[in-house]
Amino acid sequence: MAQNDNPKPTAPELHGLSAQEVASRVGQGKANTPVEPLSKSIGQIIFSNVFTYFNLIFAILATLLLTAGLHKDLVFLPLIICNSAIGIIQELRSKRLLDQLSVLNSPTAKVIRDGQEQKIPSDQLVLDDIVLFKAGDQIPADAEVISGKVSVNESLLTGESDEIIKESGAELMSGSFIVSGSCCARLTRVGAESYISKLTLQAKTVDNAEESEMLRSMNKLLKIAGVILIPLGGLMFYQSFVTNHLTYAQSVKTTVAAVIGMIPEGLFLLCSVTLALSAMRLAKQKVLVHDMKCIETLARVNVLCVDKTGTITENTMRVTDVVPLGDADKDMLTGLLSDFAAEQSADNITMSAIKQYFTTPTGAKIVSHTDFSSEFKYSSVTFEKAAYVLGAPERILRERYEQFREEIEFDSRKGYRVLAFARYSGTPDGKALTEDCEPLALILITNPIRKSAPATFKFFENEGVEVKVISGDNPITVSEVAKQAGIANAEKYVDASTLTTDEAVAEAMKNYTVFGRVTPDQKRKFVKALQAQEKTVAMTGDGVN
Repeated sequence: MAQNDNPKPTAPELHGLSAQEVASRVGQGKANTPVEPLSKSIGQIIFSNVFTYFNLIFAILATLLLTAGLHKDLVFLPLIICNSAIGIIQELRSKRLLDQLSVLNSPTAKVIRDGQEQKIPSDQLVLDDIVLFKAGDQIPADAEVISGKVSVNESLLTGESDEIIKESGAELMSGSFIVSGSCCARLTRVGAESYISKLTLQAKTVDNAEESEMLRSMNKLLKIAGVILIPLGGLMFYQSFVTNHLTYAQSVKTTVAAVIGMIPEGLFLLCSVTLALSAMRLAKQKVLVHDMKCIETLARVNVLCVDKTGTITENTMRVTDVVPLGDADKDMLTGLLSDFAAEQSADNITMSAIKQYFTTPTGAKIVSHTDFSSEFKYSSVTFEKAAYVLGAPERILRERYEQFREEIEFDSRKGYRVLAFARYSGTPDGKALTEDCEPLALILITNPIRKSAPATFKFFENEGVEVKVISGDNPITVSEVAKQAGIANAEKYVDASTLTTDEAVAEAMKNYTVFGRVTPDQKRKFVKALQAQEKTVAMTGDGVN
C-alpha cells in the first residue's frame, strides 16, 4: 500500500467540527458556496450590442435627420434595430442556458458535527467538515478519505468510465459519484477552490476579447469607413448648404443619403441573421452555442481531435477469442475467467463484454478482489490458492512482454483490443504490480466501428480537416481501428506514455495522427500544442472533456 503523508485521524477528529468552528470558517469565506457564473449581465449584453461604433454612426445620421424634421427618411433604423436585437436575443439565450449548466447536482450531504450526524444543504458545508458518503452520492467538494472504501466514477471529470477504488488517504474529486461502498471523508477544498468549481468556470467562460475573422474584418472596414466618412460627410454638407445654397433639410437629406450608401449596413444584418440561423440549427441538434462568433470559428477548424471508443467505434464490445499461453488448458481458463468475471462488477464496457462471454463459474472460493484501475490498467481476483490479474499486456507481463510482443502486436494490427490474463505471485492491491506474473492467456476483444464513421471522416478529409485520434488504448490497436474508419495517415501512431516533455508533445503533434495510452491530463497539453502551431482545434469527448 502507498504511504499516506497525513496522520491517521483520531477519535476526536471524527467528532467533527463544532458549531463555533463552523461559524468561524463561514466568516473566513471557507464555505462551499456555489461559484457565480462569469457570463455577462443582462445590462452588459444590451450595452455591448447597442453601443457599438456601427450604431454610433447611424445614431448621428438619425439625429441629423430628426433635427431637419425628416422623420420619413429614417427607414434605415429598422435594419439597425434588427441587427442589435438579434445579437441581444442570442446572447440572452446562451446566458440562460450557461447559467443553468451545472455538473454538480448534490443538494444535501450527511456530516458529522458536534459528534452528531446531520443532513444539511451542500452549500452549507465548510472546510474540514467530516462527511459521510455512500453508494449513489455525488461528491460536493474535494475531500480526503478518512476511513472506509468506495468505488468512484469520475467520468464527468475525466471522460474515463472506469471505476476507481478509493481508500484511506485517497482524494475524492468533487463532481464524481460513489458507485459502491461507503466512507468517511474530510473536505479539503470547498467553494471556488474545489476542482468542480474551477472546471465549471472554465466551461462557462466566454472569451469576449476573441473575435471571428469575418467580424474582425468587417469591424476594421467600418472603422476605416467611419474615419473617412466623417470629414467627407462634412464636406458634402458644406457643398450643399454653403456652395449650392440648399436648405438645411435638403442639405442633410442629400448628405445622409450619400453617406448611408457608403456603409454596408445590409452586410452586417446578413451576417447577424446567418449566424443566428446557424445557432438555431445547432440548438435543434442539442448543441449549446456560447457566442454566435464561435460558429465561424467552427467553420475554420482544421484539426479535429477524437476519442476511439464511442466516437469512431460503437460504445459496446464483445470477446472474440481466448488464446492460451504456454501449457494453459482452454477449458480450465474458461472456468477460471468465469469465476474472475463473476466477482467483478460490470463498471465498464470491457468488463461487461467479459462477463457476457464467460458465464460458467466453478464456484471457487474468493478471498478478495480489486476493480479495474485506470492508473495501473488492471483488475484482480484473489482466490484461496492463487491470485489472478487481467489488464493491459504491457502492465501485466512487464519484463515478459517482449516474449509475447509479436503475437500481441499481430492481434492488435487486426483491430483487436488485447488483454493479458496471468497468475500473480503476490497479493494484488490495486497498486502497481511488483511480483512475478505467469502469463496464462490473451483475450481478444472487438469494438465495432460506427457505420457512419468512414463517411464522416471522409467528409472531414475533403474539407481539409486533419483528424487526430486520442485514446487510452494500445496505440497499435487504435491505429488499426482508425485505418478501418478511413482516417488519413492512421498508420502514424505513438505511445503517449513516451511523451514526457512539452517539446516531445509538440513534435509528436506535428508528426503523428494516432495517440495511444493517453492519460486525461495529457489531452489539454495536446490541444495547447496544436494551438501553439496556429491550428484551429475542435475536440470531441465524454463528460466535461
